Amino acid sequence: MKLKTFLLLAAFCCGPLSAQVIEITDAWVRLSVPGQKATGGFMKITAKDGARLVGVTSPMAGVAEVHEMKMEGDVMKMRAVSGGLDLPAGRTVELKPGGYHLMLMDLKAPLAKGSTVVLSLVFKDAKGAQKTVELRAPVVASAPAARADEKPAMPGHQH
Repeated sequence: MKLKTFLLLAAFCCGPLSAQVIEITDAWVRLSVPGQKATGGFMKITAKDGARLVGVTSPMAGVAEVHEMKMEGDVMKMRAVSGGLDLPAGRTVELKPGGYHLMLMDLKAPLAKGSTVVLSLVFKDAKGAQKTVELRAPVVASAPAARADEKPAMPGHQH
């Protein structure tokens, strides 16, 4: 399955000369089952001039946050990213299982394979100007680009 690439011009500030190009590729949300109240959203984001991902909302979730998952010794910790996720100029930041990701909690309904989820991402530039960008991400069981020879970052862990 080939996922859609989003090229977004998010105007931060006052005019066309201040336009910030943000490219979002390989966006997807992990499916959920009845009774499941949380899932993860994943994608690759490149901000041409740098920015921060400071928030996310979705009509499918009561709460949506930018999260980080990491191992501290033998303990897996997951928490909301305080202050937003830095997107260095021209460098692609991948939101993926086992690392930075979007956490969609208090789901209003199960997310079925083949459906889409609307995500509104809030970006902030170096001057503090904010822009909200909306996209639709397909719901799938696992990372569409995962190759058979890749091992999952967190075996047995799913959002």
